[in-house]
Amino acid sequence: MEQSIETINAIIRGRRSIFPPSYIEKEIPDEVINDILENANYAPTHKLTEPWRFIVFKGASLDRLAGFFSERYRTVTAPESFSQARYDAAGEKVLKSGCVIVINAELHPDKLPEWEETASVACAVQNMWLTATAYGLGSYWSSPGVLKELAEFLGLPENQKCMGLYFMGYHNAPEMPARRTPIEGKITWAE
Repeated sequence: MEQSIETINAIIRGRRSIFPPSYIEKEIPDEVINDILENANYAPTHKLTEPWRFIVFKGASLDRLAGFFSERYRTVTAPESFSQARYDAAGEKVLKSGCVIVINAELHPDKLPEWEETASVACAVQNMWLTATAYGLGSYWSSPGVLKELAEFLGLPENQKCMGLYFMGYHNAPEMPARRTPIEGKITWAE
């Protein structure tokens, strides 16, 4: 058991947000993506609603997702302010990624408040993040201000809410120490 706690401590404490500019061109095997998502499926879930829903973009489908961001830039930018360079850059994070997973929550307002479903989805994403870290993948969860538009673009059902995008890729980012203040200042022991 001691080896297991050392391993999980190292993975949790070594997890970092690693962004697409550090990603390298190396395909993420489908088996790895499936393993990451399988571990997401084991997140805590009140009343067993299992609210997490994922849409995986990999390979050619990344072009379609990148196109959403580029076209959105075009539609919200006045013609006189339009920049081809910014249009091209709008989808760049997507195209630099080995995989992008859209994170959605299936809401059950008849059973639970939305915050509980959100918390479950966040736990699922943490499981994904830790698994990706264990596989040597860089990743991060992004929640841009266009989630409602993204949900429409994806045709999500009314009972689902888009909660962001999870970018992943093999990377060449240097190891970075955690920036956390000591836990002692965040704990009160009840008497």
